[in-house]
Amino acid sequence: MKMIDAHIHLDHYKDEEINSLMGGSSQIEILVSVSFDLESCKRNLYLSRRFSRVKPAFGFHPEQPLPTGEDLNELLVWMEKHREEMFAIGEVGLPYYQRLDQKVSKQDYCQYMKLLESFILKAKIWEKPIVLHAVYDDAPIVCDLLEKHSVRKAHFHWFKGDDKTVERMAGKGYFISVTPDVVYEEEIQQLVRRYPLEQMMVETDGPWPFGGPFQGQMTNPNMMMESIKMIAKLKKRSNDEVAGILIRNTKFFYNLT
Repeated sequence: MKMIDAHIHLDHYKDEEINSLMGGSSQIEILVSVSFDLESCKRNLYLSRRFSRVKPAFGFHPEQPLPTGEDLNELLVWMEKHREEMFAIGEVGLPYYQRLDQKVSKQDYCQYMKLLESFILKAKIWEKPIVLHAVYDDAPIVCDLLEKHSVRKAHFHWFKGDDKTVERMAGKGYFISVTPDVVYEEEIQQLVRRYPLEQMMVETDGPWPFGGPFQGQMTNPNMMMESIKMIAKLKKRSNDEVAGILIRNTKFFYNLT
């Protein structure tokens, strides 16, 4: 089975780990490496130039302090300069976990929304897919912004949310991606049962660590094999059929050849 990791932070791995991953299984056809900030973008661009399997996405991860106006402008100028090598805008979104830990004020949250909206507008202007960090009660807000600007090519990575939002996202044609926690998390299994397979991808979000049978292991794209098997079981389809659909979905979403 060929696989595509639709969302990985390859730049967050150590050099020796990257060399091991890239020299490993030929089953991993492509890795979409998302960015955290400008330095992360530069690192991912370098990795994409070094390894043809790496396709970079550029953006600013929301689970960190807001950028200054100067820093944001520098990032957007850099993204504009390198947009021909950029396969998507991401990872961008809203700071759900920071807000949960009471690290974001209401005023700051409004600024995060404006920041996200600026990236959504760039996705529309540059005609790029957008990769979103938007879970639970942040997701409807992000849907509102996408609809406001008529942006449809949206990927909600590692999505978690209520049934109403799931139905809304599926109806709008938005994509989700599933991590290896589908193997042991009932919440994610329920999402897979409900969401259209034709709008689904698999990812690792590496180097984020996983539990269950992956406890204590370095997150490796090969773990997606177990994700695919579980998705196939939940959808009552064969492993090969599901693997083929997922890889076609990912190539379509990211305009990969």
